[in-house]
Amino acid sequence: MIRKILHMLFLPCSEATLLMEKRNANSISAQENRKLNRHLMICKWCKMYNEKLAVLDKIFEKAFSEKEAEINESEIQDFKNKMFDKLNF
Repeated sequence: MIRKILHMLFLPCSEATLLMEKRNANSISAQENRKLNRHLMICKWCKMYNEKLAVLDKIFEKAFSEKEAEINESEIQDFKNKMFDKLNF
């Protein structure tokens, strides 16, 4: 219950996801970054979403880099395994 209240006081998930996207675009202020980091400490769902964004960014970087690179299937499988572990499947 307390966690939910803190969650809403610090930063709602809807704003956190926007800040994650801004951080990936390197257009986030120091204050926004601190708010986002506090939110990620208390919200497991946004933390997982943030990890997913990191993997997707890595895949897109490889796909659109100057030299042609294949998507590493082991990295994708590692990410899936981490997500399943965190979701306790």
